[in-house]
Amino acid sequence: RDGLHVVILGPPNAGKSSLLNALSGSDRAIVTDIAGTTRDVLRESVRIDGIELTLVDTAGLEEARRDSIAARMRAQSETAILQADVILFVIDVRAGITPPDAAFARVARQSGKPVILVANKSEGRSGDAGVLDAFGLGFGDPVAISAEHGEGLGGLIDDVLAALGLKALPKKKKKAD
Repeated sequence: RDGLHVVILGPPNAGKSSLLNALSGSDRAIVTDIAGTTRDVLRESVRIDGIELTLVDTAGLEEARRDSIAARMRAQSETAILQADVILFVIDVRAGITPPDAAFARVARQSGKPVILVANKSEGRSGDAGVLDAFGLGFGDPVAISAEHGEGLGGLIDDVLAALGLKALPKKKKKAD
């Protein structure tokens, strides 16, 4: 693999594909309310604050029979985690902390990779309690965002770059006329 990989991990319908779209400025990932829409790992090369990154949207990690689609999805996600430089562990804070969140947290923790806890769907006051509950997953301060509305992405990008040991390139100043 080439470059730095930012792997987006989390349970179904946490907003992983919405986050990929928001960070890449595209509509490449299909976004629906139907769990399991993402079946294959999706990679998107992006330049964020002057840094080249590959964003990797993953499918679920559910237990499945060998030779099933779910088993193939899990294997692809596990390979993406192995190749990660940093993991964005995305949860839906409106749902509170769920058993799948705890299971995905164990996988993220066991990877040994830097993990940023992304408390998605935090728009308005609807996610406040869930953001507080997210501390219980043991990843430190959750980054409250709304991928759908583009809220909180600047802070998330700063955290990603810091986890990678990088700084954004300075913005070019426009000449005054």
